[in-house]
Parts: sequence; structure tokens; C-alpha cells
Amino acid sequence: MSVPAFNSTTHSTFTQSPNPSWTYGEKVDTTPVGKDWLAGESAGWKVYNTAELEEANTHKLLNSGIVPRPIAFVSTISEEGIENLAPFSWFNTVTTYPPVISFGCNNNASGGLKDTAANLKKSKEFSVNIISEPFMENANATSIDAPRDFDEWSISGLTKEKCVEIKASRVKESAFSLECELYNSMDITHPVTGEHKCTLIVARVKYIHVRKDVLTDRGVIDLTKYKPGRCIIWPRW
Repeated sequence: MSVPAFNSTTHSTFTQSPNPSWTYGEKVDTTPVGKDWLAGESAGWKVYNTAELEEANTHKLLNSGIVPRPIAFVSTISEEGIENLAPFSWFNTVTTYPPVISFGCNNNASGGLKDTAANLKKSKEFSVNIISEPFMENANATSIDAPRDFDEWSISGLTKEKCVEIKASRVKESAFSLECELYNSMDITHPVTGEHKCTLIVARVKYIHVRKDVLTDRGVIDLTKYKPGRCIIWPRW
């Protein structure tokens, strides 16, 4: 299917909630939009038992249902000094005090650990860089399944910037970067087969780098200037 070209003139805006006059206990069908939404219930529900689903179908459902998701653009460095850069969409904040983030790193095509997981398990550190619209393609290029000795920075067109404490670089083009220290990692295994498919990474944030032009006077990030990339299901699926 064809999709329209990216429209750089549109941007996020701050609005009221969909029903600003809502009061406690008010039903969903009190607004025209609510009535239309509830009308969809007439089609019924399809219930999926994940124990019976093929892996590809589970992947499609969860990827398209849990949206939008922020993308962690993770920079690590191996014991040999080879730097790695890769995006991960199963990412979010865990808590803010202490500041902790997490992301899921699926295994590579051959079933082994991806360079990101292997590197940070040994070094115990990495940077997370948030992707913004102007360098979406640059970041996406690093998602290739490359040999272990390949530096994805070399094809990204992005700029390495030194961090305060960790050895791994941060992405200079990112307006929001985190220097992270590994808190814990967990191998996620299938409850029936015992197959290891993913590693959950939990890390403490030690330093936060924020570009001044995206900060408001209140000390928060201005979404309209930040223009972060979000993961939403590809329509061809």
C-alpha cells in the first residue's frame, strides 16, 4: 500500500481533554464520540490465547495494540572498543526517584544476544538517546543485523559526543540523552519451551543531557520543539 509523504508542517499541539466537562460517574455514552465508540461493541470481541498463537501473530498484535511507544536509541561499547548503536521500541521509564528506565532487547536472528545486550552486560553502562523527526532515517538505518565487529555509527550519519561518566558515546543530534548504569538484567524465557528470546534491561539514569532550546521556562520538555519519534504499527501489516 502507498502512504503519503511526510508532512513537516504539522506538529503536536496542546489541547483540552476529549471531554473536559466530564464528572465522576458519568458514562461514556454521554457524548456523540462516546456513543460512536460504544457502537463498535456490537461487532463483539476476538479473544486470543497466547499459548496457542504463533510467534508472528503475537508480535503483530502486541506491536499494534501497545502504542504509541517511545524509542530507545541505545549506544554501547564492547570490550574491544567497538561502538554499537541500535533502536529499541520496548522502552519506558520505570520510576523517577531513583531515576530508572527499562527496555527489552530481543535476541538476534541466530538466537544469540544482540551486541547491545552483550556489551552492556559486560560494561554495565550505556546511553539512551531519544530520536526526533529530523533524524528518523538515520536511526532506522542502524537496526540492521550486522556482524559483531561492525560499528553502526559509520552508516548512521550521526555524531558521537562524549558522555560525562560512561565510555559509550551519546548521539549529539539527540535533544534528550541519558547516561545509564545497569541495575539488573533478566533473561526472558518461554514458559513451556524454556527458549530464551529476549533480555529485559533495567538501568539507573546517572546523567540527563537536554538541549536548551527544547526546555520550557518551567523546566519541562516542549513536545512541539522536541518532535520525538514514536513506534506505531506499520500499515502494511
